[in-house]
Amino acid sequence: MSDVLLVGVQLTLSRVPGGSTVDAVLEQLQAQVSGGSWTVGTRIPAETELAALLGVSRPCVREAIRALTHVGVLEVRRGDGTYVRSAADPRPLLNRMARASARDFFEVQLGYDVQAARLAARRRTDADLARLAELLRARDAAVEPDEFGAADAAFHLGVAEASGNPVLIEAMRFSIGRLRESMRDIRLDRDVPEAGPAAHRAVLDAIAARDPEAAAAAAAAVVEPTLAVLESLTTGAPR
Repeated sequence: MSDVLLVGVQLTLSRVPGGSTVDAVLEQLQAQVSGGSWTVGTRIPAETELAALLGVSRPCVREAIRALTHVGVLEVRRGDGTYVRSAADPRPLLNRMARASARDFFEVQLGYDVQAARLAARRRTDADLARLAELLRARDAAVEPDEFGAADAAFHLGVAEASGNPVLIEAMRFSIGRLRESMRDIRLDRDVPEAGPAAHRAVLDAIAARDPEAAAAAAAAVVEPTLAVLESLTTGAPR
């Protein structure tokens, strides 16, 4: 990476406040593009450099880069680096998505989960099964809301990764932060149910049995009870 690029970064990036979310990092990165510090075709600093400059963890930077990659602002070239692909500002779109209701999110998540489970049952490997079993154990053992939200999201993403469909995997990765937060909030709110270990075990068992339709039905059974309650809360209908 050139010295000129690094000097520009150091002058325009600033450390984010402690405890800031991925959104704060995304704002800083997008500002480099919108403000002209990073023009189209520029290779941006590596995750480790950005994390040090911003005073955040590498996973936080990675998630912000992933979000900007999904909306076409950045492009990750394996073995080469991350480049600016577009100067468009996706923040209005991202803000609209962030303001979407939990019901709206779970309606989409239902489609993702069902198709992911169906494809995973067709394509899974023994290694996929071992990983999913470990992720499910971690979910079952999680107690604190933040820990539970992260573990639940990791299991659902693991099913998508076992599907072998790169578009579905990236779509799940894009929404994984919202899923993690939603499941944390559900663990805190006893009015909204979440599917327990048995329902998730049914998904894994169907994937292990290579039964696509059973896997799809089990995945739907995980999301639909939560979605039904969210729907009733949104419309005010009796449960």
